[in-house]
Amino acid sequence: MTPEAAEYLERAREDLADARKIAAIGLARVAARSAYYAAFHAAEALIIHHSGKVAKTHSGVRAELARLLKDQAGPDRDMLAYLARNYAYKQIGDYAVGRDASVTPKQANDAIEGADRFIERVAALLGTSNIK
Repeated sequence: MTPEAAEYLERAREDLADARKIAAIGLARVAARSAYYAAFHAAEALIIHHSGKVAKTHSGVRAELARLLKDQAGPDRDMLAYLARNYAYKQIGDYAVGRDASVTPKQANDAIEGADRFIERVAALLGTSNIK
């Protein structure tokens, strides 16, 4: 694993720890947003490890991750779905108001558990470098 990738993966783990703490005090919307960012930074770790560059946008991260995982199956492809689905929590956290700004504790916990799986899968991929 490159030093830069390790830094992004550490950031992802910090974001995940923050998401758990935030969920514990009942701020589901903020916790879900932090969980999304945990996975986002893990994706950046994988991208920088393989390309030496970081994508500049959220859609750029998803596109580059899709390119890296195009020949993968199962859990690796699920990573793409997680980022796309949970981007909504970033949008809600940043822009939504009123009823549109609602995230339930269950949604936040699901986002956190998904981010945990995402990070662990990225760590495994970085450890084995089995992506071409």
